[in-house]
Amino acid sequence: MSRIPLVALVGRPNVGKSTLFNRIVGRRRAVVSETPGTTRDRLYEDAEWSGVPFHVADTGGIELTPGWGSDPLSEDSSRFMEGIVQQARIAIQDADAVIFVVDGQAGVTAADREVAEILRRSQKPTIVAANKLESARLWDNAYEFYELAVGQVMAISALHGTGVGDLLDELVELLPEFTGEIDDEEDDAIKIAILGRPNVGKSTLLNKLVGEERAIVSPLAGTTRDAIDTRLRWHGEEFVLIDTAGIRRRGRIDPGVEKYSVLRAIKALDRADVSLLLLDATDGITAQDTHVGGMLQEEESGVIILVNKWDAVEKDTHSVAAFTEEVRRRFDFLSFAPILFISAQTGQRVSKILPLVKEVQEARHRRIPTGRLNRLVRDAVARHPPPAKGGQNVKFFYTTQAETVPPTFIFFVNKPELIHFTYERYLENRIREVEPFTGTPIRLRFRARSEERRG
Repeated sequence: MSRIPLVALVGRPNVGKSTLFNRIVGRRRAVVSETPGTTRDRLYEDAEWSGVPFHVADTGGIELTPGWGSDPLSEDSSRFMEGIVQQARIAIQDADAVIFVVDGQAGVTAADREVAEILRRSQKPTIVAANKLESARLWDNAYEFYELAVGQVMAISALHGTGVGDLLDELVELLPEFTGEIDDEEDDAIKIAILGRPNVGKSTLLNKLVGEERAIVSPLAGTTRDAIDTRLRWHGEEFVLIDTAGIRRRGRIDPGVEKYSVLRAIKALDRADVSLLLLDATDGITAQDTHVGGMLQEEESGVIILVNKWDAVEKDTHSVAAFTEEVRRRFDFLSFAPILFISAQTGQRVSKILPLVKEVQEARHRRIPTGRLNRLVRDAVARHPPPAKGGQNVKFFYTTQAETVPPTFIFFVNKPELIHFTYERYLENRIREVEPFTGTPIRLRFRARSEERRG
């Protein structure tokens, strides 16, 4: 099967790359802000035009000489510039074609010329998108960009969609022919969300797992703003890694870009099969950590708790047991989640993560045969009957596993309202004794059934 072509959007900061990205993919997928330097890591999405499928990659703004004829970068974004430029270079290297986005109203800047030089050296097919030309009377502004000598220039307004169709018509002519069918293999891939508060090592872990600098790694909190997807094949198994922005408690989320980034991280949970919750061993467990854990509980995601930076902790023979006990106490609502002590920086025990992810995914799809399940429940009830309330006793008639992902069990009883949550926990523990369901929550539902209807 031939590979689906990749298109990279590049340009200096604040020229509208993310707006054009959203226009091409047909939905609001990239974080868009007037603040230069908002997009940092590469962001990928699928697109199609005139029946031609392609991947499109949004990139951080390239500005090798900040301040030359363009909007100044914010102070914190300038500190990331080296990584942003490297990520954009990688996107260009990977791409089959490039859309070079420029500000049609600002005209050619020194920064544009620097980006053009990178593109000329790459020798990749390129179209120059002269953006922000909302009015037809401004379209003549586009001609001056031919001096960059990197490809055809198209006047567009990404905000209003003007000229974008013509741009895509020209783009698909540059792409290599795709003769195969679109591979929907991601549907079968195990999707893994990497979650945690800011600066716990999420991007470092992603890079260690994939073995390349796929995401920007920085010691500064808040580096990753978009949810980034990376495909990985391991022992013939397909995985999709979703790196996300660090999640703070709601009261500590700044408005604007950070707010939208956190929303993206939350939405990433909707796509994830298994979530890796990273903790920083050097900081201990914080309220922000338990907040993220609470989100995982609400989403009923498969969960693995990773205690990162374990190499940097002074420890003795009791350290693992003591930290494990603290994790279990603070995350008692995630008691089903396995705990792994790792170092994303050195790679310590990172090789154990994907086998554990696969085990959790298998557990999410596991079923207990009905006969075995009913014997289990009868034995559990006989060993410890539910307490009576107001002279009324709870009677269990029948149990079935109705669903997987997550495993869901339906208990038919005479008085569902008499089942206390502590008895639910007891039944869950008995089920897990027989079938651990590693890393996955299980749901217990109680429905009314009268003795007259029994049998």
